[in-house]
Amino acid sequence: MNQLEVRIMGQGYVLRCPDGGEARLTEAAQRVDAAMCSIRDAGKIRARDRIAVLAALNLAFELGEPVAAEAPAAAPAPAANDDAAADDATLAALLQRLDRALGEDGQLL
Repeated sequence: MNQLEVRIMGQGYVLRCPDGGEARLTEAAQRVDAAMCSIRDAGKIRARDRIAVLAALNLAFELGEPVAAEAPAAAPAPAANDDAAADDATLAALLQRLDRALGEDGQLL
């Protein structure tokens, strides 16, 4: 097992990973960092734990989406800007749903 240091939202973490898994772990940490920073930069949520929960939900949601290979072959591939706009719209919708679910107290539990 190797140790790898990653940074997520400016905070360093030392993680263990299997030999040869460094690239995958680094990529995963970068995805988590990007997801969390995107939520933080949206400005609605400040608590790191809530940001982490939303990022985890967004990433899990993305993993549950059908893969591109299952899409119809005739459909053109979306442009990168279209993907970013769709991600922003999905994030905004999830934030609104979470805000409604939490109500006025802002507590997850």
